[in-house]
Amino acid sequence: MSNGTVARRSTPAFYLSPDHDCSYRPQEVARTLFLDPSAPVDVESYQGLIDQGFRRSGGHIYRPYCPHCTACVALRVPVRDFHPKRSQRRCWKKNQPMLDISVRPAGFDAEHFELYQRYTCNRHPEGGMHDVTPQTYLDFLAGPWTQTLFYEFRLNQRLVAVAVSDLLPRGLSAVYTFFDPELTSLSLGVFAVLWQIEQAHNLGLPWLYLGYWIEGCRKMRYKEEYRPVEAWTGSEWKRFGDGAPIDIRNIS
Repeated sequence: MSNGTVARRSTPAFYLSPDHDCSYRPQEVARTLFLDPSAPVDVESYQGLIDQGFRRSGGHIYRPYCPHCTACVALRVPVRDFHPKRSQRRCWKKNQPMLDISVRPAGFDAEHFELYQRYTCNRHPEGGMHDVTPQTYLDFLAGPWTQTLFYEFRLNQRLVAVAVSDLLPRGLSAVYTFFDPELTSLSLGVFAVLWQIEQAHNLGLPWLYLGYWIEGCRKMRYKEEYRPVEAWTGSEWKRFGDGAPIDIRNIS
């Protein structure tokens, strides 16, 4: 600027939602903190937000903000220190030789969409996730200011799983994974997480961000199986090793 004044980036605004039904704990009320949708966002600023426990759904950045509940805990895996359990090693050994994995840029693909519909109809029949159009599908998975990647997993050329990840400066963020619900014996969901941990390590990135985990929630239980794991306490990331229960309530 000609007058010598240093331009400063304005602090973005955040908005708190009204009370709404909790998606994970019946009979409880939740609130959500949203970044102003008009705030300028790039991959660096999103990295800063995800490192403070935020998450994205499509282009919306949010964090649970319930005044009397801290059940939703953001988790990340330190990939260089990760030690797979015996069952995870078996899963890797079984799947890694027979699956062909390739990366695709974010975009609509009819084959992906058909698999997504079959997966959500099978796994979330009551949640309304199967009632989607190609546009709402892409709006949910792809971020307008991130490099979103679709990792394809194929068995004998047949598409069996897709792992959607955001490539960030300091990690991969696991957005969503869907797979053939008829192939439960392959544990494709487990393998997809293991593969993203390996991919982050190969890229020289320190973290795989897993999103939110809730103690006792069956659908989120798998996230606590990757150790060591770090949990966002609201002020810092706290590491939990093998066998240590994730509990941020007793952390001062």
